[in-house]
Amino acid sequence: MKKDTIFGFKRNVFFVGLTSFFTDTSIKMIYSVMPLFLLSIGASKTSISLIEGIAESTASLFKAFSGYWSDKIGRNKPFMIIGYGITALVTPLYVFVRLPVQVLFLRFFERIGKGIRTAPRDSLISSSAKHNEAGRNFGFHKAMDNSGAIVGPLAAFILLYLFPLNYTNIFLIATIPALLGVLSIIIFIKEAKSEKTSNNNRFHLKQLPRKFYFFLAIIFVFTLGNSADALLLVKTTETGINKAYIPFVYMIFNVVSVFLAIPIGKISDRIGRETLIIVGFLLYAIVYFLFGRFNSINIFVLLFILYGVYSALTDTSQKAMISDIVSKDLKGTGFGLYHAVLGITLLPASLIAGLLYDKVNSNAPFYFGSAMALTATILMIVFVISEKRKNHAV
Repeated sequence: MKKDTIFGFKRNVFFVGLTSFFTDTSIKMIYSVMPLFLLSIGASKTSISLIEGIAESTASLFKAFSGYWSDKIGRNKPFMIIGYGITALVTPLYVFVRLPVQVLFLRFFERIGKGIRTAPRDSLISSSAKHNEAGRNFGFHKAMDNSGAIVGPLAAFILLYLFPLNYTNIFLIATIPALLGVLSIIIFIKEAKSEKTSNNNRFHLKQLPRKFYFFLAIIFVFTLGNSADALLLVKTTETGINKAYIPFVYMIFNVVSVFLAIPIGKISDRIGRETLIIVGFLLYAIVYFLFGRFNSINIFVLLFILYGVYSALTDTSQKAMISDIVSKDLKGTGFGLYHAVLGITLLPASLIAGLLYDKVNSNAPFYFGSAMALTATILMIVFVISEKRKNHAV
């Protein structure tokens, strides 16, 4: 009989983490050099932002539908195989890119893959372990995901350092871990859902609690100022740093996030998610304000470290909070709506940031992001107070 746990985590949780490690290694190899690649083929700052925003937003609709249908049929694994498979198929096609619009098409299809797999994947993690370990399990997944986000940029840095401005090697080698991720799902992951959703009728918004939608509204406000990380990398290039080191700088924030993800997940299980989310939003506001205020590589390195702390605080806690709020038979739907809000909001967020960067100055988008994060922090505090009042009234 096979062991039910690996390193203290359920087998499904472990191998979903391994899949994300391989896939994120591939994606971040490409993502860490994509701003440089796009600039080399004539893209503007606004174009870079729009490519990311359009790809994320249009494909995000699949996140809501895939989550709903995974609940409907009681299965997660098929959606994961298709979603991760699309990413593996798209990755080597970057070799043939000559125009920015071609990157848009490839990013769009790759993000469709993410849209198909993300909500069912989170639902599988949530369904594979005990309720009181949601933070720990999502923390482990975050750590594995960001471990790939360390290895990927590091590999890209080495390749770019050895072969300056040769992006073909990066695109081809990135295909290997993407394929390994798909194999990990097929061979090792078992279906966690045992039955179809108990509600066989059409889904109604009232099936999810009001506080879930209040939380989504807060996420919308925050994400409106949370443009793609590509602009952080573009801003970093303006400090005069050797472009080969850009992937290495991006790797720093992932290293910090990896080391903090599991401990913070455990803390969220003990003290609650809300406090950590509030601290994360506030830290983001500070980091973005300082990105706008300064233009020094030494300061930016420190800010990428703090950005990693923010990432560990919020990503793990937000998913664990969704797991707490939403009932078991609607977890796929809940995670789908959550990821859809994130994706859809990225289009206006990226458009605003890109226009501010090109039409105003390079500091404006970061000041805007800081202001939106502060607004979300205040709304999150209101959320906590309102929930405490409701609990006292019961």
